[in-house]
Amino acid sequence: MTIAEVVSGYADHLRSRDVSAHTSRAYISDVTDFFDHAAHSPAARTRAITSEPSVGDIDLNDLRSWLITLDDAGAAKSTVARKIAAVKSFFAYCVNHQGLTNNPAARLRTPKKDSRLPTVLKPQQAADLVSRERAAHTEADSSDPIDAAKWARDAAILEMLYATAVRVSELTGLNRSDVDHQRSMITVLGKGNKERRVPFGKPAQSALQQWLTLRETLVSNASGDALFLGVRGGRIGARQVRELVHRYGSDDPSAPDIGPHGLRHSAATHMLDGGADLRQIQELLGHSTMSSTQIYTHVSMQRLQETYRQAHPRA
Repeated sequence: MTIAEVVSGYADHLRSRDVSAHTSRAYISDVTDFFDHAAHSPAARTRAITSEPSVGDIDLNDLRSWLITLDDAGAAKSTVARKIAAVKSFFAYCVNHQGLTNNPAARLRTPKKDSRLPTVLKPQQAADLVSRERAAHTEADSSDPIDAAKWARDAAILEMLYATAVRVSELTGLNRSDVDHQRSMITVLGKGNKERRVPFGKPAQSALQQWLTLRETLVSNASGDALFLGVRGGRIGARQVRELVHRYGSDDPSAPDIGPHGLRHSAATHMLDGGADLRQIQELLGHSTMSSTQIYTHVSMQRLQETYRQAHPRA
């Protein structure tokens, strides 16, 4: 079988295991990138491989050469870690399903992640960001129905991101049927296709209801039941949401530049500062392990130390 055929079989394998579409695309891209490197690497030339290498041609040196190339290019540790996970998963598949007798990726070690804490907004900065769109709309007072619908949609997106602390992919994947207006909750499909229920408050509820009254303005044949729509009527994309957050966040020069994930980090930190239980925050965020959630305790402690240094006369 050719490399392309094996990779295609691997893609089918990932789909059969309910791996998320985002992870599948990333893994396939990483594996394809590796084989492109392997076909042109010094190791390939040493073995006198003049055509595309087969899976059985690959050894540990090919993988190490690829990782060195990534490091030389300045790839982040998190990116390298994902790429290693991808090739480990791929070669494990080849051993189990394609008759490969040796797994060349088995000895690869995943680099430790940087201990950098996430950047978060102060509570007032977050409140200003999510309400800034409404203030701009009030000032503009647009009579164009499409503009009015876009303003309402953007306001609802910003409010919902901060109110629920969902991932951007979870927000863009929401349908109208996922919203329980009576209980002010949404049903989110998270990583690993795991569902969870997440509450939202009155400001988000108000913004969402306003958007839904104007949603029909943007509806097209491609809309389906999608909660948030793009200007052409299809489901809004993650890139549009990121641009939206960056655009309104940039209006405050004192605030750090964040994206949707920064709003997620901020909401989690603010809930912890407000007395929320760490286990409850874990459930709200959809973290599979407590270790992912515990980073917010470090963020809160860092903020406490900064406040102490600024406010205490003997700091």
